[in-house]
Amino acid sequence: MSSKAVVSKRWQSGDNGLTIERLPAKESFKSKAYAALKEAITHMNIYGSSEPLLLDERDISERLGASRTPIREAVAMLEQEGLLRAVPRRGIMVVRRSKAEIIEMIEAWAALESMAARLATQRASDEAIAGLRTLFKEFDLTRIERDRCDEYSTANIAFHQALIRLSGSRLLAAMTENLFFHVRAIRHRTIFEMDRAQRSASDHKEIILALEARDADRAERLVRDHTLRLARHVESHVDLD
Repeated sequence: MSSKAVVSKRWQSGDNGLTIERLPAKESFKSKAYAALKEAITHMNIYGSSEPLLLDERDISERLGASRTPIREAVAMLEQEGLLRAVPRRGIMVVRRSKAEIIEMIEAWAALESMAARLATQRASDEAIAGLRTLFKEFDLTRIERDRCDEYSTANIAFHQALIRLSGSRLLAAMTENLFFHVRAIRHRTIFEMDRAQRSASDHKEIILALEARDADRAERLVRDHTLRLARHVESHVDLD
């Protein structure tokens, strides 16, 4: 029987023409453990201290209510993505990047996010663009208060995630996913250094105006310049090594 006939036979089998095997339970647990662990480490303040960030496999297992096997499999997946590293006799280490690596990541993010902004002017609905304003509705953007730094940092990061989504490009979203882990963390650390929060708020207003005006060139330039200022700040004022 030809390979074409085999494929045809497989496609036609089953009540609705689709043949698919049930996922084993361990696969489901691995996927859930991976998603939960990645979500947790994404929200860690990984550049808030120079001390090693070590996770305990037993603690993770107990917190997730899963055996160690899917935890180890999830850690292996996150190792492949460069987010975790298993260290013999010490535990699981959250990976930090060097200053030079962080700057490269921010520069790459600037290129991708600025293209996302251009695409958003062409593809995003008026309602979706207007939704960017709601992220900051609880703040007085003329004066960001330091005691609301965590709240504003969260809104700031959500703004940048939303810009990627507004592009309507799944590929851009996929390309920025692992960059986001480190870029988010360095944004959180630096947002209240040297009046960066106030400049950030001003930049966001201008970006939203450009998106609303469907001015692709201006939106692209504003987003790129906004992110590259973060790269320059890290290069000049942040000690990571």
